[in-house]
Amino acid sequence: MITAQQMRAARALAGIDQKTLAERAGVSLPTIQRMEASDGVVRGVVDTLMKVIRAIEESGVELIGAEQASTGGGRGVRLKSSDQV
Repeated sequence: MITAQQMRAARALAGIDQKTLAERAGVSLPTIQRMEASDGVVRGVVDTLMKVIRAIEESGVELIGAEQASTGGGRGVRLKSSDQV
């Protein structure tokens, strides 16, 4: 779904802090902090995850999954898979 690394990178690209993301998603700041502190894929209530993803996307950031092509234009970054490094 979304990794903690993607969340942190998405916030950085959008130029927002954890508090702002929490407000835009309608979730608590500790929820965002917990999500970003996790390893790998963020786990949590699906509804909460969807709110956070929606808030990130509404902030102008496209989340791209592994093996997924980017459908939007604009600048961005993408991590290489570990076998490409």
